[in-house]
Amino acid sequence: MATAIYLEHYLDSIENLPCELQRNFTLMRELDNRAEEKKGEIDKLAEEYISNVRNLAPEQRVEHLQKIQNGFSKCKEYSDDKVQLAMQTYEMVDKHIRRLDADLARFENELKEKLDVSGYESPENRALKKVGGRGNLKEKRGPKGRGRKCSDDDSPRKKKMKNGPEFSESILPVHPSDVLDMPVDPNEPTYCLCHQVSYGEMIGCDNPDCPIEWFHFACVDLTTKPKGKWFCPRCTQDRKKK
Repeated sequence: MATAIYLEHYLDSIENLPCELQRNFTLMRELDNRAEEKKGEIDKLAEEYISNVRNLAPEQRVEHLQKIQNGFSKCKEYSDDKVQLAMQTYEMVDKHIRRLDADLARFENELKEKLDVSGYESPENRALKKVGGRGNLKEKRGPKGRGRKCSDDDSPRKKKMKNGPEFSESILPVHPSDVLDMPVDPNEPTYCLCHQVSYGEMIGCDNPDCPIEWFHFACVDLTTKPKGKWFCPRCTQDRKKK
């Protein structure tokens, strides 16, 4: 309610601003026209003086030069008035801008205080927490339990961590829909037939030439690690053709 009242008062304060700006711009245009006219008069006086200077008496020369000097003084006066008017116009607009900026900053601080008191969590903070949670999930997910009958060092997660420090690993069950809702790093490699990032339990194809190599259990209809060697559906078809 207070914001609506403020907005109404602020709009009332700038209601006459367009008319004041138009008046100042009109005055500046008139000053420009007067200065141009005065410069034209100065040019005529200068031409007249140059053409008749030999026939003029010393007093007449001084009088003629005085007219030219007065013309220049008048031109300078018009120019000074125009500069003052331009500065006044700038300050007029700047005053309203500064008032608006100050009021916006005050309203923002008041709103933050009210939200802090009410315990409201902004969407930005929730997004930051969600991204932070994504990072924690990445640390928790490890290659243990993935079905491939080979060293854990070959898993997609371990490949990226081979040269890094050791970290504690635990399996965190993740549903594919949960991963799709998470923000994905565009530089993170993708695997499986679904072309998604590594998550949950995965199994590696025992074909060393497999183009995909790693698969999510759910995508290949697995619930537990199979015994013996395992080949992905694509490599299985290729082996049957041979």
